[in-house]
Amino acid sequence: MINILFIGDVVGQKSCAVLREKLPAMKNEYNAKIVIVNGENSADGNGITPVTARYLLDSGADAVTTGNHCFRRKEMDAFYEQSDTVIRPVNYPDSVPGKGYTVLDFGSYSVAVINLLGTVFMQNLENPFHCIDRILEKINSKVIIVDFHAEATSEKKAMGHYLAGRVSAVLGTHTHVQTADEEILKGCTGYITDVGMTGVMDSVLGIKKEIIINNMITGYPQRYEYAEGRCEVCGAVIEVDEKTGICTSVKRIRC
Repeated sequence: MINILFIGDVVGQKSCAVLREKLPAMKNEYNAKIVIVNGENSADGNGITPVTARYLLDSGADAVTTGNHCFRRKEMDAFYEQSDTVIRPVNYPDSVPGKGYTVLDFGSYSVAVINLLGTVFMQNLENPFHCIDRILEKINSKVIIVDFHAEATSEKKAMGHYLAGRVSAVLGTHTHVQTADEEILKGCTGYITDVGMTGVMDSVLGIKKEIIINNMITGYPQRYEYAEGRCEVCGAVIEVDEKTGICTSVKRIRC
């Protein structure tokens, strides 16, 4: 059995630093052999940059996934092309920079990490259900982890059931709010609608609450600023049989 630690959307560089500080103890506590981090909001001001991507990898991430903000920073285009472990959603066209999945080789076993973007209330990309069918045909790894970066809970739930028995886990990201519905589908696929964010909890999705409240009251746009205060790391730990790919445990974490 192997334990895989999956960390939810890291919001800003301060949160990156908090994750770096906490990650060694978390890996030890959960006996995690593999760490996957969603880093699509890791740069201050939105998106991900080569600097924050490298920072997360140097902090202990084996793979970094992204989402709808993956191309906010133009400097990432070349970085995606060069990196095998920092990936963008797989349902972007093949003509755009980067890879949509990666296979981590650990000798006696391998772990495939797939980044998939939802399309309900999101971008008009390839249908994620059609896309994942096509991608799974290319992957030979028994252990397959899907980061489904999506807005609608219905789309996430549908994807979880659609992939039940076909992948090891479907872990939702994007909404920054951790859900309490972790389960094992069909006795073999770990699932949670959203693992939550890594950022300041006394906020609105990592942004100063006063700004968001005022925006919602007045409709007047304001520049977003990251909240200050105690930062928490949210995510999930899944236990997987590396020989069969079957998930035997999924546990949400917030620390």
